[in-house]
Amino acid sequence: MAGQPALGATAPRPVTRRLRLEVSIRGPLGWPVHRAMALTVVEPPAARHCPFLVILHGRPGSVDARVRMGLVEFPGNADYFARLGYVVLVPTRVGYGVTGGPDIEYTGPCFYKDYGRGMEMVVQELRQVMRYAAALPGVDPRRGLVVGDSFGGVAAVAAAAAGLPGLRGAVNFSGGDGGDLMHHIDHPCRADQMASTLAAYGRRDRVPTLWLYSANDRYWGAQAPRRWFDAFVGAGGRGRFIELPADKNNGHFIFNRNPQAWHGAFEAFAASLGLPS
Repeated sequence: MAGQPALGATAPRPVTRRLRLEVSIRGPLGWPVHRAMALTVVEPPAARHCPFLVILHGRPGSVDARVRMGLVEFPGNADYFARLGYVVLVPTRVGYGVTGGPDIEYTGPCFYKDYGRGMEMVVQELRQVMRYAAALPGVDPRRGLVVGDSFGGVAAVAAAAAGLPGLRGAVNFSGGDGGDLMHHIDHPCRADQMASTLAAYGRRDRVPTLWLYSANDRYWGAQAPRRWFDAFVGAGGRGRFIELPADKNNGHFIFNRNPQAWHGAFEAFAASLGLPS
């Protein structure tokens, strides 16, 4: 946009801070969970009245893989969003990486999934991250986005239906759960229950959403994401679905692996909301 610096090497580099944010969550069975959540904050230099943007990571299938996530930061994408003019917050959620703790986001075995239960846990965490963001001196708390990848993409759609203060829109990259590349490639567990969950979010949708899926996402296949989107908008949700190009052998990882494929779509969506693009 006019008046903004180009995203080149000469632009001042964003500033990165790492901290621990104390969060309290009511777990799936009603028991309380308290944890010091690892949080990375990436800010434009001398940030003033900036919108905030929260990135929600995905969910590996095994306990070991969740531990190995370490500190989640999305450095390339966080830097890109900060250079556009956002204060970017990347939480490593409870049950993952360096934050650790119980696996509160578990959605059940493949034959029966309770997707809404897992998403409710993420929304509780997100609400507290957004509360922290709203108190930062360089942030305009009335203007925010949530961007989610994979499991985090569905959580971003859940956030759009949660009435979170200051949230202007949500972006779903490759969103889903229940995929398994070893045992049922292209066919996620209980895709019908995912559709029902997303329809429920569509009935309560408060803000616009953008859905971005690669043409060769091997976790969900070609059909399920479209059906999920149709269920969401058919129930009243506001959204746009964009098919991104195929990426290598599995486009599920396109958010990190091929950002040039989605920058234009993201910037057009942000501009439609009056946000930096």
